[in-house]
Amino acid sequence: MGMKEELIQKINDKSLRMGVCGLGYVGLPLAVDKAKHGFRTIGFDIQQKKVDMVNAGENYIGDVVDADLRGLVKAGMLRATSDFSFVKDVDFIAVCVPTPLDSHQQPDISYVRSSAQEIARHLKRGSIVVLESTTYPGTTEELLRPILEEGSGLKCGEDFYLGFSPERVDPGNLIYKTSNTPKVVGAIGSDAAEVISAVYSAVLDGEVHTVSSPAVAEMEKILENTYRNVNIGLINELTILCNKMGINVWEVIDAAKTKPYGFQPFYPGPGLGGHCIPLDPYYLSWKAREYGFHTSMIESSMMINDRMPEYTAERAGRILNREKKALNGARILLLGVAYKQDIDDSRESPALRVMEELVRRGAQVDYYDPYISRCLYRGEWRQGLEALTAKALRGYDLAIVTTAHSCVDYKMVAEAGIPVFDCKNVMKSIESRANIEVL
Repeated sequence: MGMKEELIQKINDKSLRMGVCGLGYVGLPLAVDKAKHGFRTIGFDIQQKKVDMVNAGENYIGDVVDADLRGLVKAGMLRATSDFSFVKDVDFIAVCVPTPLDSHQQPDISYVRSSAQEIARHLKRGSIVVLESTTYPGTTEELLRPILEEGSGLKCGEDFYLGFSPERVDPGNLIYKTSNTPKVVGAIGSDAAEVISAVYSAVLDGEVHTVSSPAVAEMEKILENTYRNVNIGLINELTILCNKMGINVWEVIDAAKTKPYGFQPFYPGPGLGGHCIPLDPYYLSWKAREYGFHTSMIESSMMINDRMPEYTAERAGRILNREKKALNGARILLLGVAYKQDIDDSRESPALRVMEELVRRGAQVDYYDPYISRCLYRGEWRQGLEALTAKALRGYDLAIVTTAHSCVDYKMVAEAGIPVFDCKNVMKSIESRANIEVL
């Protein structure tokens, strides 16, 4: 029996041992899904705190059900470790580590590289390695393959299989979770593609779509997020123009989306947040330069989106000026520091950029977020308001809605008697709007 047949048999009888490297917003839900489908799973992470929490059955990811994690750990189906020597005990390992940008807005693939080096030291024949971290096209074949082959002495395609399957995680989405979101798989060789697709089909409920190579899958992921970045950039630019023309851009979008074909609504905001949309286009533009190609449209949208926190601060200053107040010295309350509504994640949050712009102009800035009691701002932990009350609101010169959390009492905010700058149009149903200005 060949390697492919052995692995297919292990998948079918659920004896395939699973591994997930990186137990964050992508990795932990994936590890839980693998274990829920009957595969013994080991999670690897360099942060001992995460390892200890998983082994104690303590959940720290919003999209994971607490009871599921506790039950799987108690049943021995899921455990975590910071010791990569246990890679030898798994047949399949998904790499779900961060791929941020460095201080020069260049791809930082150090986490991918170091994970691959650790895995290579313990990789055995008959293993499957899949990269899920978002990165530039070519990473799997140009970076991972040499590291794994040189570090293990094994040959890709003959001794182990290697592929790329982009993570698709939308924190807070009530419909699409890791388990039911369609999966894309690209691998080196047809046998690898067949086996890796079979693994995901066995542990996920969504459709698995196989493409011809890892590079296609890598580019597909970049396209998903660049598509959103470019369209949001278009809307943000139109928002600035509409404000100059005295036109409500939110009403324009509502009218345009009545067209049943040829239009998909995107919405403006104080900037882009999260770990994908603001970052991924930089990976593509960086890689494009290797081919002497300039991604002018993509880079233009990135510039527009990057400027929105500054534009938001400028608009806040104008609102205060109308109240005969200066931005310098004003007390401003930001409503929300999460990067999107109804989640507890402030990574790359535009609200923090808005805060920075306001502080730079001399404002005194506080925040309230029902999901985030404290946040990391410029290297220091900053405490938010414990409760949002009318009395607390009246102590500020301006409130800015930076995140559209659904559990905030916006009617109370509107009635507190202070100017409100609604950057998310969450107060559109409030009738008395004399003190409300939308982005």
